[in-house]
Amino acid sequence: MLFRYSRPIAFAIAGVLGVLLSTAPVAAVPEQTRYAPTMIVLDASGSMLRPDPSGTMMDAAKNAVRSFVESAPEQSRVGLAAYGTGTSNDEAEKAAGCADVKILHKPEPLDRAALISAVDGIQASGWTPVGAALRQAAQALPDSDPRSVVLVSDGEDTCAPPDPCEVARELDAAGVDLTVHAIGFAVDAQARAQLSCLADATGGSYTDASDGPALERALPRVAAAALRSYQATGTPVTGGPEHTSAPVITSGHYLDTIDQYETKYYAVDVPEGATVYFTGIVTYPRTPGLSIITDNNSVGSRVYGRDGEDCGEFESGYATHSRDGQTATVAQVWRGATRPPERHGRSEDMCRGAGRYYFSLRWKMVSEKMPQTLPLEVLVGIESAVTDPGPEPDKTPTAMVQPAGPAVPVVGGGSFTVATELPGSGRYTDVLRRGEIVFYRVHLDWGQGLAYRVRFEQAADPRNTRQSSIRTELYSPWAEEIGYDGSGYNGEELVRLPDDGPLATIPIRYANRDLRRERAAQSVAGWYYIAVKVGPSSDDETAQPVTVTIDLTVSGDPESGPTYTNPVAGGVFGETEDVGKTPAAEGDSAEATAQDRSSSPTLAAIAGTCGFLAVSAILLTWYLIRRRGTRLR
Repeated sequence: MLFRYSRPIAFAIAGVLGVLLSTAPVAAVPEQTRYAPTMIVLDASGSMLRPDPSGTMMDAAKNAVRSFVESAPEQSRVGLAAYGTGTSNDEAEKAAGCADVKILHKPEPLDRAALISAVDGIQASGWTPVGAALRQAAQALPDSDPRSVVLVSDGEDTCAPPDPCEVARELDAAGVDLTVHAIGFAVDAQARAQLSCLADATGGSYTDASDGPALERALPRVAAAALRSYQATGTPVTGGPEHTSAPVITSGHYLDTIDQYETKYYAVDVPEGATVYFTGIVTYPRTPGLSIITDNNSVGSRVYGRDGEDCGEFESGYATHSRDGQTATVAQVWRGATRPPERHGRSEDMCRGAGRYYFSLRWKMVSEKMPQTLPLEVLVGIESAVTDPGPEPDKTPTAMVQPAGPAVPVVGGGSFTVATELPGSGRYTDVLRRGEIVFYRVHLDWGQGLAYRVRFEQAADPRNTRQSSIRTELYSPWAEEIGYDGSGYNGEELVRLPDDGPLATIPIRYANRDLRRERAAQSVAGWYYIAVKVGPSSDDETAQPVTVTIDLTVSGDPESGPTYTNPVAGGVFGETEDVGKTPAAEGDSAEATAQDRSSSPTLAAIAGTCGFLAVSAILLTWYLIRRRGTRLR
């Protein structure tokens, strides 16, 4: 029998049972959407009446939409628009035809019957106002949070102005949180360039479909990926070109831009004894056709002292195969202020003690076909000094306990921002399309640890198999990679990652930061993140979706954490005198326990103070390499 608990009750149980929770029933996952509202925009111009193996090109487009709608997730919000349905494509009707864009179905909770009925009624006849259609589709979507457009066109805009690429740039410049994915349906080079431009301008993807069968394969795949598309977000900031012009930022989540080979500087005032967590994230647009030899991007970070002195601390994050929409993240943990100041002759060491420090981010390796400018996310956390660090490290990895009972269906988020909570030990199942990376989060209190494995299940029809890369990664609350594993998958048989034991943390303790690197990243209680990837098919888009199963153990009695010297109300890490000092007791109320968790030390608490946390992308993958990255056992 599967017991289901409300979220506050599950939190209380976690506090009381500790280790016993590793064999307790799984708590229910809250019903909530993890998908970006998406508009499908179809070309219904007269040229779509050209013959195709499916009948006409319009017939093929309708078949592709029907196929996607039938398989779309229940929680998704999908709308439909078309242009070219109300006039002919004669010159005499050009003025009317270039204004002929119809919103056939708003992006509301999924209504399969209404969407299929709307697409069935489309009659191709008119002009090709791509720019106007893109603008109206964007207006039909919600005015906040991530959203997507999937555009299918068989040619370039015949009505410009407005030029489609300029419309895309205008929307991006206006701060519209929109990604456009374009599919060129039997297009020529000029149309391909135009459609690629509007996709690149919004961080989306461009896909070629040479004929109807190719479109019927491509559109469901592209639309499904758009629903979980990653979006960069944060409080706007502009980094300086040198340390003297660096903006002073505090704990929070920021959004900037960065050009190819550009370096940006940010200043952080660090109290005595404090630790700074500084993370930069760049997500690269999907760019099919890049050579594996030249498809390499990287972001570097350095720390500078109080007068701009190079402190000799640097990190790099790499994205090879960024053509699949990879993300490079680079995380710094700066402890200079925890060391007392020193003098060397007449000179003071500017990289020790309290003061203003500077952090730089540089897009230092650039692959071909990359946009000149990309969004840059910057995360900052300042953790106060401690008077008592709490218990000594326990280097014993968390033991995996095989979960009992049925798997709980979950819908992974498209980025850390919307990572789906796995509320405790148990078995969880999700369905990923080829080319997707999804994120989940697990809360660990002081003294707790986790262990997990991912099963990539055998395909429903093993006769129709395709090769893909698969990968899973475990991340700290500030997006530092703790461990990973990867392999190949073709659907013929079940594959486990890791294949020889779980990815596991040791018990989370403040003193872990004095251990070697990957264990040092297990020194803050809070949200830990699991990423799961199924890479694009090595052949074509006909490969079946992949069912993944996560077996998760969360164990350990919550224990006293560190005692902070300068507690702030809430704080970025919840560094109050009460937080982490007293584990939940049997008599504690569920409400109090939930409140403790919401303020527990983690960079995810930035969400409470700044709006929300987004520590990276959808898309951290099989080929994401981090400097000093390690596979953890």
